Amino acid sequence: MRLLFTVALLLLGLPALADDHASLYQAAGWADQRAHFNDALAAAQQRYQQTLPPAVYQALVDNSNRRFQPQAIDQRAQTALRNQLNDPRPALTFFQSPLGRKIIAAEVLATRRDQLAMHTGGLPRIEASATRRLLVRHLAQALPAREAGAEVSLALAGVAADSLSQMLPGLLGGDQTQGMIDGQRQRLMEQIGNDLDNTLLYVYRDLSDLELEEFVTFAESPDGKAYYQAALAAVRAGLAVGQDASSLTPVQQGY
Repeated sequence: MRLLFTVALLLLGLPALADDHASLYQAAGWADQRAHFNDALAAAQQRYQQTLPPAVYQALVDNSNRRFQPQAIDQRAQTALRNQLNDPRPALTFFQSPLGRKIIAAEVLATRRDQLAMHTGGLPRIEASATRRLLVRHLAQALPAREAGAEVSLALAGVAADSLSQMLPGLLGGDQTQGMIDGQRQRLMEQIGNDLDNTLLYVYRDLSDLELEEFVTFAESPDGKAYYQAALAAVRAGLAVGQDASSLTPVQQGY
């Protein structure tokens, strides 16, 4: 399941920004991906239900729901996106094209709950020509898949962190906690990277070689790099892995 989330990249559902940013939000399928993240969050919470006392479990659910409340994620991510992506029009043009829509449809399908359930034991190995494998290698290097996948995985794995900190204040010092998170992040990126080519081959299996090449061209272009850098910043800001929940900006009403 973790590997499929590597294709999420930025797919956490940024808010409906003004003008071209709002159109990009819709075109890139972020709202669907945010719903998929919420499904995965609910599943992660459920795994604790049989192992924790009811009061502790309820605190876990309340705290993680508060941290990952959709509007709060949106607001944090929006700030990062605005700071990082000055011009959304090139990405908007790409994702509104027939190829862009096909790419987003493939990504949204890959992270759907039923699809994740089908591949809990891992993805099938995909046979591909040398040309296609080379294209996917270029794509894997251009997309911040390892980094984004690690943030999503850390967020889902850490749903108990706020509750433990609340019940046992001072259990871990800030530097110690951050060191543990950084170590986990690096291990996750390495794990995701080990199978990333096969993951991308599977997710984009319905793209032709010519379509895959066009995708690589966009991802490696200055506009594509700017977009995916902003996307990764938005993922990190939205999930706020390792940040104290009390320090996160509360949701502004009417936003």
